[in-house]
Amino acid sequence: MNIYYTVSSLPELTFFQPPSISWEKFCEAVGGEEEAARLEGKFAVLDTLLRNAIAEARDGADCMRPQSGCSIYWKNRILACFRESDVAARETALDRVRWDAAGELTPPASPLGEGALATYAVRLKIALRRAAVSSARGMEIFDKMMAETKTTF
Repeated sequence: MNIYYTVSSLPELTFFQPPSISWEKFCEAVGGEEEAARLEGKFAVLDTLLRNAIAEARDGADCMRPQSGCSIYWKNRILACFRESDVAARETALDRVRWDAAGELTPPASPLGEGALATYAVRLKIALRRAAVSSARGMEIFDKMMAETKTTF
């Protein structure tokens, strides 16, 4: 697999738009599910840092995972998200922080290298998850839960 070609041939991802590529197509482009998982795994350390900051912001410091190092920048970005009173807006802001943090995987000296593929993998997962969320789907699930509740009583 030529990494430069693969990176440059992937469709652009934008935060507020549904992706034009599926996870399966991405896996095919990078050489399989295992390779895609390995690329996504490069985000693990930064993801732990973000999760710890989220846990601390939710006042759940007892459930924090061990991590090395600390980034006050990312912690402050997470804390800023929790100033948002609207839950949907808060989740959007948290996704935006994850999206931006994934960019840390791409070194400026190698914008078409393996780090760019790792960034793309993380951002694609975020975009796919965000595209799956809709008011109609939420109401459908809510109605189903309410129907199940009514039948139990």
